[in-house]
Amino acid sequence: MARDLEIVLLRSFVTAVRVGSISRAATALGHTQPALSQQLRRLESAVGSPLLHRSPAGVSPTRAGEELLPYAERILALSAQALTETGRALTGHCGVGLLEDLAASRLPQALADLARLNPSATLEVLSLSAGAMRQAYDAGRVHLVLDAVPDLPGPPRWTVSRPLVWAVGQGLDVDADPLPVVLFSSPCSWRTPVLETLERADRRWKVAFESNNLIGVLAAVRAGLGVAALMPANVEPAMARHDTGSGTGGLPALPDVDLGLTRHPRTEGDPLIDAVETALRRMI
Repeated sequence: MARDLEIVLLRSFVTAVRVGSISRAATALGHTQPALSQQLRRLESAVGSPLLHRSPAGVSPTRAGEELLPYAERILALSAQALTETGRALTGHCGVGLLEDLAASRLPQALADLARLNPSATLEVLSLSAGAMRQAYDAGRVHLVLDAVPDLPGPPRWTVSRPLVWAVGQGLDVDADPLPVVLFSSPCSWRTPVLETLERADRRWKVAFESNNLIGVLAAVRAGLGVAALMPANVEPAMARHDTGSGTGGLPALPDVDLGLTRHPRTEGDPLIDAVETALRRMI
């Protein structure tokens, strides 16, 4: 008999991973903690593997959980889009400006899925410098911007905090003194907070490598040159990951990153822009 993955179970799993706690996930979803735990066990039974590491500090995905997560997020996003957009043809052009770290995540795939469901619409994803993003926004090429510190007119219409984690290449000693650090070149919104975190923890550090793009930072970590503060989705499987709040392995807990979503005021009421904004919010 063919096995199916129930959407309600996938939603429970994705929420638990996002908030890092079964109790907080239960509160967010309006369930009791025992009921949510039972749903997670049903999903693990359907998949045939444990999906979560459980500890007094919370939960984190196992290797099987990490493999399931992008599929679960896509299934949820496609389900929501199908319910929202069925019967409504979306047309036109929507330009989306993304922080490079987000452009390397699963967000572009969700937008590609939306474009496939709406063949008469054109979506364009851009990852630009702050100045170039402002020019594209002012020119009307970019309609939605999701970035750490959008240099755009007016406050973001929606904000969210996301965690950073330490990414450690193979063979690197995290107790080294001074600690070798791989950084994004200035300007980077979390460069200063990361270094201040090390200072407050009385950790001596040295800049081992800098790059103005994610590819360069990942290459340096992969080569074992130092540790880097990354969004969880950008940590490669071969890298060790030290989660925010764990304070383990000689590395202090990292601050969260604030992301803001800005929408061009001339796009209010545009069905395509509405749909893309909804997709971005759900994925983040």
